[in-house]
Amino acid sequence: MDKYSSIKKRFEEKEDKENAAQMARYMKNKFPFYGLPTPKRKALYKDFLKEEKKSGQIDWAFLDQCYEDEHREFQYLVCDYLAAMNDFLTYDDIPRIKTYIKRKSWWDTTDSLDQVIGQIGLRDSRIDALMLEWSLDDDLWVRRVAIDHQLCRKEKTNTALLEQILVNNFGNDEFFINKAIGWSLRDYSKTNPEWVKAFLEKYADRMVKLSVREAGKYISRG
Repeated sequence: MDKYSSIKKRFEEKEDKENAAQMARYMKNKFPFYGLPTPKRKALYKDFLKEEKKSGQIDWAFLDQCYEDEHREFQYLVCDYLAAMNDFLTYDDIPRIKTYIKRKSWWDTTDSLDQVIGQIGLRDSRIDALMLEWSLDDDLWVRRVAIDHQLCRKEKTNTALLEQILVNNFGNDEFFINKAIGWSLRDYSKTNPEWVKAFLEKYADRMVKLSVREAGKYISRG
């Protein structure tokens, strides 16, 4: 049995139709689910990912097959696979990852793939220029990845890059963009609240209330 069929069999055996309906509703009924909560889903392929890491090679044909599956758990598997195999990813793999960002797009997969891109960026500085380019992309999900790709970097955050990417997305009425702007600032405020406070003082009149509110959750602006 091939990899895809093996994983599909595991998913089908643990399917929970009642939970699947709840999960689909939570995601605005955009995707069908097997109804597998995250811990249970990850447990079903933990051993598989362990074996894949031993190979040291990304199986793109397998990932493409998974991404084509209508069930959302398969897109989550792709995200988990790329996270687990990140050490083997290079700048040249970005176009492939971008196809996943642009297909079956929603916040759940985007918010996993941005971290995949971000980890590559810590190894390859060419990602900086690419993220500036993406921050102006016509696709809102590509822009969202650019905005949030530095999440959790703490002291390794490139603040000049962060500032330019955020400024590039001011004046946008898209909820998912404005939320992402706030999240990126809120996350960095845990590391450098003074920088975020100064950013808000500089740009608050150009930011929507949602972004400002999210950005300031952990800091005092008094």
